[in-house]
Amino acid sequence: MLVPLSWLKDYVDIDVTPQELEEKLFSCGFEVEELIEVGKDVTNVVVGLVESCEGIPDTHLSLCQVNAGEHGTFQICCGADNVKKDKKFPLALIGATVYATAKDHKTIEGVMKIKQGKLRGYESFGMLCSGTELGLTENHYPGAGYNGLLELPDDAEVGADVKPILGMDDWIFDISITANRPDCQSIFGIAREVAAVLNKPVKEPALDYTETDKKLDGFKVTVDASDICPRYIGHYVYDVKIGESPAWMKRRLALVGLDAISNVVDITNYVLKELGQPMHAFDRSYIEGTQINVRRAKNDEKIVTLDEKEFALNDSNLVICDAKKPVALAGIMGGLNSEILDTTTEVIFESAKFARDNIRKSSRALGQSSDSSARFSKGVNEYTTVMAMKRALHLIEELDCGKVSSTHVDVNTGNSIEPQTMEVSIKKVNGVLGITVPDEDILRILKSLDFSPVIDGDKLTISIPAYREDMESYPDVSEEVIRMYGYDHVKSTFMPTAQVTLGGRNLKQKSEYKLKNALCSAGAYEAIHYSFFSPSDFDLLKLPEDAPERTAIKLINPINEDLSLMRTTLVSEMLHAISRNQKRGTLSGRLFELGKIFIPKSLPLTEYPDERDTLCVGIFGNDEDFFSLKGFAETVADTFRLEFTYEAGNKTFLHPYQTAIIKCNDEEIGFMGKVTYEIQDELDMRVPAYVLQIDIAAISKYYGNSATYVPLPKFAIDKRDLALVMDKDITCAQVENIIKDSCKYVTSVSLFDIYEGAQLPEDKKSMAFSVVFTPKDEEFGSDTVDGFVKKILKNLDKKYEVKLRS
Repeated sequence: MLVPLSWLKDYVDIDVTPQELEEKLFSCGFEVEELIEVGKDVTNVVVGLVESCEGIPDTHLSLCQVNAGEHGTFQICCGADNVKKDKKFPLALIGATVYATAKDHKTIEGVMKIKQGKLRGYESFGMLCSGTELGLTENHYPGAGYNGLLELPDDAEVGADVKPILGMDDWIFDISITANRPDCQSIFGIAREVAAVLNKPVKEPALDYTETDKKLDGFKVTVDASDICPRYIGHYVYDVKIGESPAWMKRRLALVGLDAISNVVDITNYVLKELGQPMHAFDRSYIEGTQINVRRAKNDEKIVTLDEKEFALNDSNLVICDAKKPVALAGIMGGLNSEILDTTTEVIFESAKFARDNIRKSSRALGQSSDSSARFSKGVNEYTTVMAMKRALHLIEELDCGKVSSTHVDVNTGNSIEPQTMEVSIKKVNGVLGITVPDEDILRILKSLDFSPVIDGDKLTISIPAYREDMESYPDVSEEVIRMYGYDHVKSTFMPTAQVTLGGRNLKQKSEYKLKNALCSAGAYEAIHYSFFSPSDFDLLKLPEDAPERTAIKLINPINEDLSLMRTTLVSEMLHAISRNQKRGTLSGRLFELGKIFIPKSLPLTEYPDERDTLCVGIFGNDEDFFSLKGFAETVADTFRLEFTYEAGNKTFLHPYQTAIIKCNDEEIGFMGKVTYEIQDELDMRVPAYVLQIDIAAISKYYGNSATYVPLPKFAIDKRDLALVMDKDITCAQVENIIKDSCKYVTSVSLFDIYEGAQLPEDKKSMAFSVVFTPKDEEFGSDTVDGFVKKILKNLDKKYEVKLRS
């Protein structure tokens, strides 16, 4: 927010430098992002009096003798059409810096240094300047917008620096306001803080005005949506004379980035910047039925705003209406059908408080923003709503642009704008800070903040102004005290429950780091996604309506619909990541994400959800297959020294014949499989994709599993390859389990080939396994391993009718 120093001085006697004030603001919690020196690039420009002016033959140039007071008299060649004898203009001396302008003499292209020059054979020792060359517009100073020289007042001292005369000796503070202090989103709000930090009194803007006896017969205001409009004030002004605002008002608006429009409109903008209260002025002649109605819009109701954009509204939008139609989009922008024109003679001023969340959502949903919507979105208090109307009516009288009638309507829900009493314990206030602030300093600080403090023993009683809606309990009082007392008084101490440790990672962190390293060693790259996903992802995964994944926590204020739910699975985001990679030409890759999913215990939430650590692996490419993915599951198992088993499974988003449920000690911990062709087509994938998800929280109890020493076998191992024929519905895991259970000497079983084709019946397949037998106490005899194999084949035949392939 831009805050000119000259404007602040209207309310506070500031006796420190801008740089010192910047430090003081920072010390009390207001970050000055930039301290801007107005006219920083303009140097060595003084008041010059043209003592003689003669035209140069056959040119548009004039040869002038310009008196610069103590700096001397200089010959200047000038091409401006308004250069005249006995007039005063800005004179840039040799070595001065001013702004270079384009051929249109209005567009600034940079900074230039003035040098001695020669035009048409005549020496020129400087330059007479236009407003643009000094960085000024018509709003900054009268006459600065003219395409010629900037004429200075007749009483300007010859040779004096032009900056104080033109208001270029000012400073602007660009201040970052935190979300909890909407009362400081204004010049006067910052002035209150400056007064407190400098321990100076603050002067309120003039709020007095005189009402006439005239009334607007039949005028009434109704509020049908008091839950999102707790206060609405309307006041009728007549005999309005639309014209230009005075120079001082135009200059102040220009310093904060606003162009002057007309006196009535400028008053609303001035009050917005000065007090932080958005206001609006309606042309009375366009208000049908002499009434204002604040209500929710009807579905598909239309309005055209001042910027000539048409919007189709719905019942979540708030509108200001007359007897027949909407005339403003509440809190965002006025309607084109009630704007202030040069012909306006009667005005209805509006000052209101609208719910911040409603304005924020409407502004975002409609894609329409303004200074008003930005302020309402941060919060406006009713105290300022009332104050702003008084200020606007005072300015109407001060600018003599209308007469204030006695027709004033204030519709509200009864919220008080008087100070509210709060009692807190000084012991608790100091307890938050960890130090003891002397009572006299607490009294001084809170008095400077207009809290009217009283201390009685340990009890501190304060009166909270209505504009300080952020003050709720004793921690807020602590914050007010310490930011003025000084954070440098706070001493570093341990929290009561703190412990001194040697640092390093805990067991969970070490285990997760170990897992990530193992996955990276297997060729995967870590991916990190948002913790939110879209409701459309449920349909992407073809999840049924009663699927547990659909029980997701909905955000109150999402960034957009695609990020409106807390994720209950990592699969959808992994699929989107794979899709994005393929669309960008990356046709093979391995990704993993170790993150949290959020499982609510009930909806609506009554307690914190279960935040479960979960692993998702996604691989894609023509060289990848189901067993490549299984290798990652085995990597997880090996990392934590576990043994996983696999069973045929079913997931709506995975291929029915290439889906497996992952188990650990008979507990289901995840799934893996090939993404269905339907989803691959929907996401424009060009190569196959496979995903795996494991509930890491379920196996976290195995973190820290220590390695068990197993000595190398004393005797030679024996390895046999078995090609087995079985029904197609028999799984690899089922066969492996039978092989392991059949012989205690089996130490490894690995699948190395699968065959389906013409050499086998249509309902059969062949799976080839390498089986390793490791002797323990004695070497295997020549027939020993043959016996083991026969027993294995017998058990396979008995259990699943599996035969050795001939």
